[in-house]
Amino acid sequence: MILAKACCVLLAVLALAQTVHCLENGLARTPPMGWLAWERFRCNIDCVNDPDNCISENLFKQMANIMVKEGYQKVGYNMVSLDDCWLARERDSQGRLQPDSERFPSGILALSDHMHSRGLRFGIYEDYGTLTCGGYPGILGHLELDAQTFADWKV
Repeated sequence: MILAKACCVLLAVLALAQTVHCLENGLARTPPMGWLAWERFRCNIDCVNDPDNCISENLFKQMANIMVKEGYQKVGYNMVSLDDCWLARERDSQGRLQPDSERFPSGILALSDHMHSRGLRFGIYEDYGTLTCGGYPGILGHLELDAQTFADWKV
């Protein structure tokens, strides 16, 4: 009787098993590994009263340098992602996204170049709605222009 129950349980487990197929192309062998400011810094944009903890090019350059200096990049932590609240509140006169000029005075291309020069990948958060969660311009209605802008910035 115990053997019969064991066989039934084994058959039930095997019936639930599924075959999984994936591409053997070398991509995505690990989860994304890197640094994202959101969990610690959220939308802190007060660089006057809290310069060490505000969303700015200085913060992202500092973290990129730490990732390389302390060896994180060598063990696979090779991504730095710019999350919400990096944008200016309005698009530029040509309708393009633009960074907040006080917190990112060198611009996003310069920040991207900084990341790439250290062997890091660089990503940017953007929302598919009209506004991001922080109330900054979203991508809706500007998909092609924003995609080109990100490409121009080497994101």
